[in-house]
Amino acid sequence: MKNSKLFGLGLLNALGVTVYIFLISLILNNGQKLFGSVDNKFLSPIIFLLLFIFSALLTGFLVLGRPLMLYLDGAKKEALKLFFYTGICLFSILIIAIIALMIIR
Repeated sequence: MKNSKLFGLGLLNALGVTVYIFLISLILNNGQKLFGSVDNKFLSPIIFLLLFIFSALLTGFLVLGRPLMLYLDGAKKEALKLFFYTGICLFSILIIAIIALMIIR
């Protein structure tokens, strides 16, 4: 695989994680408006932990899924490059978000 295609896949993976995080943060920030006040002390922690585990599953798949498949298919260099590109793109998005937060403040 060419480096540009690997970079594009890494960027796509990072954007997928970012969109998922954005959607979950919207739901969490507007939870009271969407669902009303929840006083159930039994179901709330269960729902939170299930969301936490699902988030780990989904983001783990987005970040590690394709690199692991490439690695197991014998394309070890491409797998490591894709993993690296995904990490670089996630870090770049993090820096952009921090800068945007500093500007908006």
